[in-house]
Amino acid sequence: MQEHRILTFYGSYREARMGIRLARWVTARMAERGCDVELIDAKAVGLPMLDKRYMDYAPGEAPAAMEALAEKLRNADGFLFVAGEYNWGMQPGLKNLTDHFLAEWARRPAAIVSYSGGRLAGARSNSMWHPTLTEMGMAVVPATITVAQIGQTLDADDVPQGEGGAALERGFGRFAAEFLWWIEAASAQRAKSG
Repeated sequence: MQEHRILTFYGSYREARMGIRLARWVTARMAERGCDVELIDAKAVGLPMLDKRYMDYAPGEAPAAMEALAEKLRNADGFLFVAGEYNWGMQPGLKNLTDHFLAEWARRPAAIVSYSGGRLAGARSNSMWHPTLTEMGMAVVPATITVAQIGQTLDADDVPQGEGGAALERGFGRFAAEFLWWIEAASAQRAKSG
Protein backbone atom coordinates (compact mmCIF):
# COMPACT_ATOMS: atom_id res chain seq x y z
CA MET A 1 0.00 0.00 0.00
CA GLN A 2 1.17 3.50 -0.83
CA GLU A 3 2.05 5.70 2.13
CA HIS A 4 -0.42 8.54 2.28
CA ARG A 5 0.38 11.97 3.70
CA ILE A 6 -2.30 13.03 6.20
CA LEU A 7 -2.46 16.20 8.27
CA THR A 8 -4.40 16.11 11.55
CA PHE A 9 -5.69 19.53 12.65
CA TYR A 10 -6.44 20.53 16.22
CA GLY A 11 -7.54 23.98 17.31
CA SER A 12 -7.96 24.54 21.04
CA TYR A 13 -6.06 27.43 22.61
CA ARG A 14 -7.18 26.67 26.16
CA GLU A 15 -4.69 26.09 28.96
CA ALA A 16 -6.04 22.68 30.04
CA ARG A 17 -6.64 21.11 26.64
CA MET A 18 -8.30 17.70 26.77
CA GLY A 19 -8.91 17.35 23.05
CA ILE A 20 -5.19 17.20 22.30
CA ARG A 21 -5.34 13.66 23.68
CA LEU A 22 -7.79 12.71 20.94
CA ALA A 23 -5.73 14.50 18.29
CA ARG A 24 -2.61 12.57 19.33
CA TRP A 25 -4.56 9.30 19.53
CA VAL A 26 -6.08 9.50 16.03
CA THR A 27 -2.73 10.62 14.61
CA ALA A 28 -1.00 7.60 16.15
CA ARG A 29 -3.75 5.22 14.96
CA MET A 30 -3.48 6.47 11.37
CA ALA A 31 0.31 6.09 11.54
CA GLU A 32 -0.19 2.47 12.63
CA ARG A 33 -2.08 1.98 9.36
CA GLY A 34 1.03 2.95 7.38
CA CYS A 35 0.23 6.61 6.81
CA ASP A 36 2.66 9.51 7.08
CA VAL A 37 0.69 11.62 9.57
CA GLU A 38 1.52 14.97 11.14
CA LEU A 39 -0.40 16.76 13.87
CA ILE A 40 -0.90 20.45 13.13
CA ASP A 41 -1.73 22.31 16.34
CA ALA A 42 -3.26 25.72 15.55
CA LYS A 43 -1.96 27.14 18.81
CA ALA A 44 1.61 26.10 17.97
CA VAL A 45 1.36 27.40 14.38
CA GLY A 46 0.21 30.74 15.80
CA LEU A 47 -1.40 32.39 12.80
CA PRO A 48 -2.93 35.79 13.62
CA MET A 49 -6.66 36.44 13.54
CA LEU A 50 -7.55 36.40 9.88
CA ASP A 51 -6.75 39.62 8.07
CA LYS A 52 -5.01 38.49 4.89
CA ARG A 53 -5.38 34.99 3.48
CA TYR A 54 -2.41 33.16 2.03
CA MET A 55 -3.63 33.92 -1.49
CA ASP A 56 -3.71 37.66 -0.70
CA TYR A 57 0.06 37.81 -0.39
CA ALA A 58 2.40 38.19 -3.33
CA PRO A 59 4.56 35.09 -3.91
CA GLY A 60 7.25 34.85 -1.24
CA GLU A 61 5.70 37.52 1.00
CA ALA A 62 3.43 35.44 3.26
CA PRO A 63 4.57 35.04 6.90
CA ALA A 64 6.90 32.06 7.36
CA ALA A 65 4.43 29.98 9.39
CA MET A 66 1.72 30.50 6.78
CA GLU A 67 4.06 29.63 3.90
CA ALA A 68 5.24 26.47 5.65
CA LEU A 69 1.68 25.32 6.31
CA ALA A 70 0.61 26.10 2.73
CA GLU A 71 3.36 23.81 1.49
CA LYS A 72 2.22 21.02 3.81
CA LEU A 73 -1.37 21.42 2.62
CA ARG A 74 -0.34 21.20 -1.04
CA ASN A 75 1.59 17.98 -0.34
CA ALA A 76 -1.13 16.27 1.71
CA ASP A 77 -3.42 13.50 0.50
CA GLY A 78 -6.08 14.03 3.16
CA PHE A 79 -7.02 16.07 6.21
CA LEU A 80 -8.31 14.89 9.56
CA PHE A 81 -10.05 17.52 11.70
CA VAL A 82 -10.29 17.01 15.46
CA ALA A 83 -13.07 19.44 16.22
CA GLY A 84 -14.06 20.45 19.71
CA GLU A 85 -17.39 22.06 20.48
CA TYR A 86 -17.53 25.44 22.19
CA ASN A 87 -20.95 26.76 23.19
CA TRP A 88 -22.76 24.72 20.53
CA GLY A 89 -20.27 25.85 17.90
CA MET A 90 -16.83 25.48 16.34
CA GLN A 91 -13.50 26.07 18.02
CA PRO A 92 -12.45 29.55 16.91
CA GLY A 93 -8.76 28.61 16.74
CA LEU A 94 -9.34 25.80 14.27
CA LYS A 95 -11.73 27.86 12.15
CA ASN A 96 -9.25 30.74 12.05
CA LEU A 97 -6.44 28.45 10.88
CA THR A 98 -8.52 26.91 8.09
CA ASP A 99 -9.75 30.28 6.81
CA HIS A 100 -6.20 31.42 6.01
CA PHE A 101 -6.18 29.02 3.03
CA LEU A 102 -8.50 28.05 0.20
CA ALA A 103 -7.04 26.53 -2.98
CA GLU A 104 -4.60 24.47 -0.89
CA TRP A 105 -7.50 22.37 0.51
CA ALA A 106 -9.07 21.54 -2.85
CA ARG A 107 -9.84 18.05 -4.11
CA ARG A 108 -8.73 16.21 -1.01
CA PRO A 109 -10.85 14.25 1.43
CA ALA A 110 -11.45 15.46 4.96
CA ALA A 111 -12.58 13.39 7.92
CA ILE A 112 -14.03 14.79 11.13
CA VAL A 113 -13.55 13.56 14.68
CA SER A 114 -15.45 15.69 17.19
CA TYR A 115 -15.48 15.82 20.96
CA SER A 116 -16.82 17.71 23.92
CA GLY A 117 -16.68 17.62 27.69
CA GLY A 118 -20.38 16.78 27.82
CA ARG A 119 -22.57 13.97 26.55
CA LEU A 120 -23.26 15.26 23.02
CA ALA A 121 -19.71 14.51 21.84
CA GLY A 122 -19.24 17.61 19.75
CA ALA A 123 -22.05 16.58 17.41
CA ARG A 124 -23.11 20.19 16.78
CA SER A 125 -19.56 21.24 15.91
CA ASN A 126 -19.20 18.15 13.75
CA SER A 127 -22.31 19.05 11.75
CA MET A 128 -21.06 22.64 11.26
CA TRP A 129 -17.72 21.49 9.91
CA HIS A 130 -19.27 19.37 7.13
CA PRO A 131 -20.62 22.27 5.01
CA THR A 132 -17.65 24.49 5.89
CA LEU A 133 -15.06 22.01 4.66
CA THR A 134 -17.17 21.18 1.60
CA GLU A 135 -17.34 24.88 0.69
CA MET A 136 -13.55 25.03 0.95
CA GLY A 137 -13.23 22.32 -1.72
CA MET A 138 -12.78 19.18 0.38
CA ALA A 139 -14.77 15.98 0.01
CA VAL A 140 -15.99 15.26 3.54
CA VAL A 141 -16.19 11.52 4.13
CA PRO A 142 -19.49 10.17 5.50
CA ALA A 143 -17.91 8.27 8.39
CA THR A 144 -17.28 10.29 11.52
CA ILE A 145 -16.34 9.80 15.14
CA THR A 146 -17.87 11.63 18.07
CA VAL A 147 -16.34 11.44 21.55
CA ALA A 148 -18.29 12.44 24.65
CA GLN A 149 -16.79 13.33 28.03
CA ILE A 150 -13.33 13.63 26.55
CA GLY A 151 -11.61 13.90 29.94
CA GLN A 152 -12.94 10.47 30.91
CA THR A 153 -12.58 8.79 27.52
CA LEU A 154 -8.81 9.24 27.11
CA ASP A 155 -6.38 9.51 30.00
CA ALA A 156 -3.35 11.84 30.15
CA ASP A 157 -1.31 9.24 28.23
CA ASP A 158 -3.92 9.11 25.42
CA VAL A 159 -5.12 5.66 26.45
CA PRO A 160 -8.84 4.97 25.92
CA GLN A 161 -10.71 4.39 29.18
CA GLY A 162 -14.04 2.91 30.18
CA GLU A 163 -17.13 2.62 28.02
CA GLY A 164 -16.33 5.74 25.97
CA GLY A 165 -12.82 4.52 25.25
CA ALA A 166 -14.12 1.12 24.18
CA ALA A 167 -16.60 2.79 21.81
CA LEU A 168 -13.80 4.90 20.35
CA GLU A 169 -11.67 1.82 19.72
CA ARG A 170 -14.61 -0.05 18.14
CA GLY A 171 -15.56 2.76 15.80
CA PHE A 172 -12.11 3.76 14.63
CA GLY A 173 -11.49 0.86 12.24
CA ARG A 174 -14.51 1.58 10.03
CA PHE A 175 -13.82 5.32 10.16
CA ALA A 176 -10.16 4.90 9.13
CA ALA A 177 -11.00 2.41 6.37
CA GLU A 178 -13.51 4.81 4.80
CA PHE A 179 -11.15 7.77 5.11
CA LEU A 180 -8.37 5.80 3.40
CA TRP A 181 -10.77 4.67 0.64
CA TRP A 182 -11.53 8.31 -0.15
CA ILE A 183 -7.83 9.23 0.00
CA GLU A 184 -7.07 6.46 -2.52
CA ALA A 185 -9.88 7.56 -4.82
CA ALA A 186 -9.01 11.26 -4.68
CA SER A 187 -5.27 10.59 -5.11
CA ALA A 188 -5.94 8.48 -8.20
CA GLN A 189 -8.20 11.11 -9.70
CA ARG A 190 -5.75 13.96 -9.01
CA ALA A 191 -2.98 11.92 -10.66
CA LYS A 192 -5.22 11.22 -13.65
CA SER A 193 -6.37 14.80 -14.11
CA GLY A 194 -3.09 16.48 -13.23
